[in-house]
Formats: sequence, C-alpha cells, structure tokens
Amino acid sequence: MKPILDLVTKLGPARIAAMAAVTLTLVGFFAFVILRVSRPDMGVLFSDLSMQDSSAVIRELDARGIAYETKGDMGQTVLAPRADLAKLRMDFAGKGLPAQGGVGYEIFDKGDAFSSTSFVQNVNHLRAMEGELARSIRAIGRVQAARVHLVIPERRLFERDREAPSAAIVVKLMGDLDASQVRAIRHLAASAVEGLKPERVSIVDERGRLLADGARGAEADGAGALEERQSGIERRMRSQIEEIVAGIVGQGRARVQVTAELDLNRVESRSESFDPESRVVRSTQTRSENSLTGGAEGQVSVGNELPGATQNQAQPQQKDSSQKNEEVTNYEISRVTKVETLEGGRLKRLSVAVLVDGIYAPGADGKPAYQPRSDAEIARITALVRTAVGYDKVRGDQVEVVNLRFAETPTAPEFAEAGLIQSFLSPTKEDVMRVVELAVLSLLTLVVLMAVVRPLLRRVLESDAPAVLAGPVGALALAGATGGEGPVEIAVRENSTNRFLESAKINGQIQAETVERVVDMVRASPTETVEVLRNWIHDS
Repeated sequence: MKPILDLVTKLGPARIAAMAAVTLTLVGFFAFVILRVSRPDMGVLFSDLSMQDSSAVIRELDARGIAYETKGDMGQTVLAPRADLAKLRMDFAGKGLPAQGGVGYEIFDKGDAFSSTSFVQNVNHLRAMEGELARSIRAIGRVQAARVHLVIPERRLFERDREAPSAAIVVKLMGDLDASQVRAIRHLAASAVEGLKPERVSIVDERGRLLADGARGAEADGAGALEERQSGIERRMRSQIEEIVAGIVGQGRARVQVTAELDLNRVESRSESFDPESRVVRSTQTRSENSLTGGAEGQVSVGNELPGATQNQAQPQQKDSSQKNEEVTNYEISRVTKVETLEGGRLKRLSVAVLVDGIYAPGADGKPAYQPRSDAEIARITALVRTAVGYDKVRGDQVEVVNLRFAETPTAPEFAEAGLIQSFLSPTKEDVMRVVELAVLSLLTLVVLMAVVRPLLRRVLESDAPAVLAGPVGALALAGATGGEGPVEIAVRENSTNRFLESAKINGQIQAETVERVVDMVRASPTETVEVLRNWIHDS
C-alpha cells in the first residue's frame, strides 16, 4: 500500500479530484454515445391521431413489449422501430386501428337492432355513411384527414316536392388539390348518396379556403371546367415545349410561358342541301283517253213532231273523235340535312414565349464564360416550338423565342457528367437526419478528446519530465546553463510535494530552451561532448 499512498500524496487532492471528474465525464459521454448508437432507428408509425386512437395504439404497443416514442402535445404522432413499421401497420389494420375518429358500418355490429327505434337506426345509418365516405376520401393521395356532413331530408307522406340532399366536406391537406381531384371528391360523394348531385357538394380545406361551392349550381361548374381546360392546355403545351427545348439548351436553361385563348361561345348550326344531278325515278303514271262524237240521228226536234213529217228524211251526219295521253313521272332528289354543334372551349388563339439561356464554356480563369446563341440555332428552336404547339398563322398564333442571359449562372456540376454524384445530392430526409446525427456525435467525440484527454495526457507526461531530466540530459542542461566550465554537480531533489511541483513548473518552462542549448553545445564542441559521454560510460 505504501507505493499507492506515496502516489496519492504526490498527486495531491486537487489533481485526484480533476482526474476523477474527467474519468466520470468520459464514462458518461461514451455511455451516451454507445446507447445512442445501439438504440433502434425510430420511424413514424402513425401521425395526426385522435386521443382515442393514440391511446389504443399505445396500449397495443405496451402489450407487445415494443419500444415507442410519442410526439406532440397530445401524442398525435407515434414512433416505432423502423424495421417493424410495415408489420405493425398490417397488424393494426387487421384490428381496425387507427379508426381515425370516425365510425363506419361496423356501428351496426355493436347495437341491438330489435331494441332500437327507427330514429336511432336512421341516425346510425347517417353516421355510418359519413364515416365510410370520410375513409374513402382519406384514401386520396394528398388528403390527410376528412370529415363529412350529410343533409338528407326526411321523406314525408303525401309530399309532392322533395328537397334535394346536400353534403359538406372538410379536408386536411398535405399540399394543394388539383381541380380534377376536387371534382373527383364531389362525384365520389354524389355517387355514394342517393339523390345527391355533384353540384350540391361543398368542399373546404383546413385553412378555410372554399375548394368547391355547392350553392352556385351547374353553371359555376361549367365555368370551372372551362378554366380547368384552359389551364390544362397551357400546362400540357408548356411541358411539351420545355421537354423539347431542354434537350437542346440543357435542363433548367429555358423558361416557357403559354397563353391559350379559348372561345367560350356555344354555336349550333343547321344546314340542308339538295343535289339536282343525282335524280332517282320514284314513280311513273300513264293515262290514255279516246272519245268519239256522232251526227243528228235520233235527235228530237220540232219538225219531227209535226203531222205529216217524214221520219226517215235523210239528214247529213257528222262525227268527231279525240284522243288524250297523259304521263306523270315523280323523281327523288338527294337531300343532306346537317346539324353541327360547337361546344364552348375551342382554341381561339395561342401565344408562346420561350426564353433560352446562352452557352457557357470554361474560361481562362476556369469559371464559366457566357456566349450568346447564333441566329440559326434560335431559328431552328423556333421552328421546333411551332411544330410542337401546332402553329396556325391564320388563327393568329404567336411564337417568340428570345436568347438572353439568365441572372443565375449554372453551377459546376452541370459541366460534369451526371452519375452517382446526383444520387448523393438528392438524399432522403432520413438519410440527412442520420448524417447530421453522426456528424454531431463525431464532433462531440473530437471535442472531448482534444479538450479533456489531450490535456490529461500532457499533464501526465509533464509530471514524468523531472525524472528524465535528473539523468544525463539534466546534467548536460545544467552544464550548458553554467557555460560548461568547472565540475558539474547534481543536487538530489528533496522528496516533498511542493518542491516536486516547483521543479515540474521550472522544467516545463525551460525544457525547450534546454534542448536547444544542448544541441548547440554538441554542435559547437563535439570533442568535449564525446569526452563527457566516455566519462559517463566509465563511471557506470
């Protein structure tokens, strides 16, 4: 025990306390690092849960003995080990978790149908329809949560006019919905409820924006459809132009704007045309008539009735004959009746503006230098754009391609080949967080090594320096300090703590100067140095 007690006495209470504090700090730090690295990587199991669903999920995880974490004031987000996420989600889906705060047709599995009144049955049926519609709407990509309110008027006896049902839908979105997606939600609700029309469905998002107005009717839907068609035409043509121009000038080095002017008038025309050359005999009718008229024979006159008149007196006789032929032919002439209806939304005029950047080549200083494109190249790009959009000069279309320098200069990676580097430049969110975590831990480890371990090692080495200097090098140092004249006497140090500390401080300060002086002395007097070393060898 005496060497241990001597060591403790030599170090002193202050140094022992410092060493203990450093040891505890290192043990705690490395324990934290080991626990943090060995802890399983956590991922989001469910998010935006209601209080009931969050409680049910946590109970299930506790029963299975699976580690989890919760985030949010009310535990809306539950995290679980990333390797078990898929299995846990499938198991919870089989148990109907999470229920998302709504009920569906399973509400009828819990109640007694014989003891419930018709009013309760109707209310449950309405709740079930709303819950099922909300579940279907949540299946759409950008819809995070949904609530559905149905207004179905009650049917009454002897009621001739019935009010149409309506619906109100509140959605929580991750981003924005397209017009087609809003229309899909309206048609989904209208198809699921008897008598509900799409124009009677109102949709509002979580920020209070009216996505669909159920009070304006079909006219507003028609106007919205035309606006959607216009934006769709512009978007489609813009993507086509950007794709074909980017293949020439490079990705991101072109800006395209398309304006499509539509004719919103609805035109209906009727026309009827006849072709006299294409005649077809439909029917033919022929009629012949012959007539013959005689003289005065057998005629009754006054002379014939007088007494003594001769009955057989010869009279001259005259006869007339006539013949009549009539023919009627009916013809069918070809007739074409044409009814043409032109709906609103026809493309009336098209305007396209294309801005392309110039050419960047490495300059003398290594930085990209700008060069404008030639007129021939701009003309070829213009011809390609006109062909892509279906340019019609009679219609009044305009296509303008201009070469100007962009405000931002392309970065260096654009001059290199795209490959594995691009995959590293587009990491996922989990990869970024993991790299940041490893970088922080590495930085903390480096700080501990430089700020704690390195000073501790330096202090230990400095405490051993006086023992080294007490040997031959110390004698040479003292000889160099006295100029090398006269005998060198080495005093034995006292075995006390104060003198030990003072010697350590002095030796620490003059160590650098001593080494330099010894080297200079050896270089200046090599013969004397050899003689001193020879005497040391003989003395030993």
